[in-house]
Amino acid sequence: MARNILFILVALVSIQITNAQELKVKQMTVDANDLSARSFERKDLNDNPCALIKVQLAAEGAGFEGNVVGDVAYKTGEYWVYMTEGTRELRIKHPKYLPLHVNFADHGIKRSGVKGKQTYTLTLMIPQTAAAAAPQQLNINYTPANAMVLIDSKPYQANGRLEVLLSQGTHKYQLIAMGYETAEGSVKLNGGAPQTITVNLERTAQMADQQDMAGNNGIGGQTSNAPQVTVTSDSNGTETFVLNGVPFKMILVEGGKFEMGGTSEQGSYAESDERPVHQVTLSDYSIGETEVTQALWLAVMGTNPAHFMGNSRPVENVSWDDCQEFIEKLNKITGRNFRLPTEAEWEYAARGGKKSAGNMYSGSGKAGDVAWYTKNTHDSGTREVKTRQPNELGLYDMSGNVWEWCQDWFEDYSSRSVKDPTGPSKGTLRIRRGGSWYYEAANCRVSFRISRAPDYSSSDQGLRLVLQK
Repeated sequence: MARNILFILVALVSIQITNAQELKVKQMTVDANDLSARSFERKDLNDNPCALIKVQLAAEGAGFEGNVVGDVAYKTGEYWVYMTEGTRELRIKHPKYLPLHVNFADHGIKRSGVKGKQTYTLTLMIPQTAAAAAPQQLNINYTPANAMVLIDSKPYQANGRLEVLLSQGTHKYQLIAMGYETAEGSVKLNGGAPQTITVNLERTAQMADQQDMAGNNGIGGQTSNAPQVTVTSDSNGTETFVLNGVPFKMILVEGGKFEMGGTSEQGSYAESDERPVHQVTLSDYSIGETEVTQALWLAVMGTNPAHFMGNSRPVENVSWDDCQEFIEKLNKITGRNFRLPTEAEWEYAARGGKKSAGNMYSGSGKAGDVAWYTKNTHDSGTREVKTRQPNELGLYDMSGNVWEWCQDWFEDYSSRSVKDPTGPSKGTLRIRRGGSWYYEAANCRVSFRISRAPDYSSSDQGLRLVLQK
């Protein structure tokens, strides 16, 4: 009897091994034009920059073994695997396939291994399987007709009715429109006839009040196509704007003097471009309580460029040039003078202005208190604003979440004292500040500086507004 059981077990294992499928390497290349390894730099335990292997595999759930540094992020069909310089092989495991051992030298990489700050692309082929189940049509009827529909985070724009073919299984949907509450849900497709759902978004309280006022003013209950804006202020000088139902606050920053750059609390982390420390005097200004949200960007621009969707998440994937267009439209709508902060205004506000407690990060000496960064996001994207602690001025996310563009061109610091500096009159790179969900804590410090071309955009690049007094 025992022999029979053993034979059956051996037979089952043999069947599983025989039926198991193998991943195969299509190619591995050095991508000299891909600067991801430099832009999103990660260092090993010896503080040396890593190489970035972008493993192209359209199957979630893979694991990686070897000289892998930190967590591996899955980015829609592509894994970002950081490895120590000199690494020559990678082992890949997936529950659906046999383990794959990749020797880089077999695919054109020098025997000395991968190089730090270099990006490589490793493309894998999934074995052919039986044809997938036939897709099914999903119809979504919705109001208002200008709402944006997201299915599994992919955006669609229709006119009150969306018809789309989807694979069988469960799909998540989200509908977003300015002035309306966001609607979310899921639908399960099992094949067969088209499935239809209806979603009617509810107006926000502010939008409902504005429409009621329009009706009382003899407009027959119809809202004007012109953007609706209201502004209120409090005794502290904070102004609250509501644009088509989307509120945002501008907090008054009382001007004063401060030491700008790699001051003592920054310790050994301060880099050469944060020196020399110099005195700056600033006049009063107001700055956004939060980074510009996707809801506000959508209310002004009518589109949402973000990769990580969510009304209360910061908008990202916006270049410096994009921000100028957004601000120009916002100023026309409000009749006010919004702009990006100067680099000095940004750092002064991040430090807490006259209320500064001298922290390394904006509002704390511990990054985790105030910042969404690689350690607590695990490289998985942005988070909703105002979900970490604020700084001394009541400002959120000035450390982490997304990088924030500044108005200035980049230049090296001078030791001279300056008043209301605006940076050089010309240059090639614009300043961005604050770190992001994809960077280490050191990059989220209040004095850390980095620069990019004005047309640069990424899924961790956003903005914060300043209101000229």
